[in-house]
Amino acid sequence: MREVTEATLRLLDEGGRGALATVIRSSGSTPQEPGARMLLLPDGTSVGTIGGGAIEHHVLEELRACLADGRPRVVQKDLVRDLAMCCGGRMEVFVEPIEGRPRLVVFGAGHVGKATAALAQTLGFRVLVVDDREELNSEARFSGCQRVLLEPSEAAAAVAPTDRDWLLVVTHDHRLDEEAVDVFARLPHRYLGLIGSRRKIYRILSRIAARRGLPDLSRTYAPVGLDLGAVSPEEIAVSIAAELVALRHGHAAAHLRALDDPALARVLGGELCAEAAAELPPGASSK
Repeated sequence: MREVTEATLRLLDEGGRGALATVIRSSGSTPQEPGARMLLLPDGTSVGTIGGGAIEHHVLEELRACLADGRPRVVQKDLVRDLAMCCGGRMEVFVEPIEGRPRLVVFGAGHVGKATAALAQTLGFRVLVVDDREELNSEARFSGCQRVLLEPSEAAAAVAPTDRDWLLVVTHDHRLDEEAVDVFARLPHRYLGLIGSRRKIYRILSRIAARRGLPDLSRTYAPVGLDLGAVSPEEIAVSIAAELVALRHGHAAAHLRALDDPALARVLGGELCAEAAAELPPGASSK
């Protein structure tokens, strides 16, 4: 029991996803009593037991299904009739998904970063703010957030992103935005959002493409946010937070994302890409 509890707390603390089975009712001769638990970890291994044998094999299948679809369920089995076990009892097992608080890494401690960080915390995100400006990236402005006082290009080791992390690029400088995308789009992440106009997005991606080729942009949302007509930093934060919620729950929404626009391929392959390449210092392009 303690082993399952410790593994569950560790999983939640790391922001991971798993599925937990708990025996909630039993009658007759059964291999475990109510309260017995088994945890399925993201790598497919399990901790604890609900009794072994055919009942445990069946519940493991339900745990895998729960981990895939995120839906809780109750497994009810007559151990003799349904599973041909020697025990003569019945068991009910509650299977539920568990998920730690996801992490949102905000690159930029300005107005939009501050408003988004505060809102994201109310939505259950752990927030890490990356900005080298001590006067802005402070405990007073980002209460309850972790903070890294570095520029994006220097922060990869400190952030150590995983494929469960949500990344948001809202710095005060186009150069820093470009560095953040170039570095972190090549590292594990679940989502990467970049603020800015389409022109800015295309220019940043063109420069990256001209310098060393584009990373995988399938999880990049640029411009970031949903199409709400947002103007103020607080409204933009709502637009960004709404996008995070929609993607987190797999719900279709009106994203501002322009990366699916056929114009992007033309721009990157044409005039703007050539213009960006011309801006690079001698020897900077890898092509």
